[in-house]
Amino acid sequence: MSILHDLSATIEARKEADPDSSWTAKLLAKGPEKCAEKFGEEAVEAIIEAVKGDRASLTAEAADVLYHLLVMLAARNVALDDVLNELERRQGVSGIAEKAARPKG
Repeated sequence: MSILHDLSATIEARKEADPDSSWTAKLLAKGPEKCAEKFGEEAVEAIIEAVKGDRASLTAEAADVLYHLLVMLAARNVALDDVLNELERRQGVSGIAEKAARPKG
């Protein structure tokens, strides 16, 4: 099992935890919108570090982004394996071709 699977399983377990006992449980208790907002904040912080060129800071922020992405997915009951399966489906397909094949709308 990968570290992302382990982390995803921990996040799922925190859905039932007391919000006072866990940062993850606290985020999830605030609802999907707050989880999405927090993911966006972390993504912006990662972008800032990427522009600055500080590898260590970008690495730390990227870890935060991955964690908050998993929390956001859990808040909307989207399994990590569903996302990984979608990536696998796209593997070997040109990004331009894949985007053009998406349903319009």
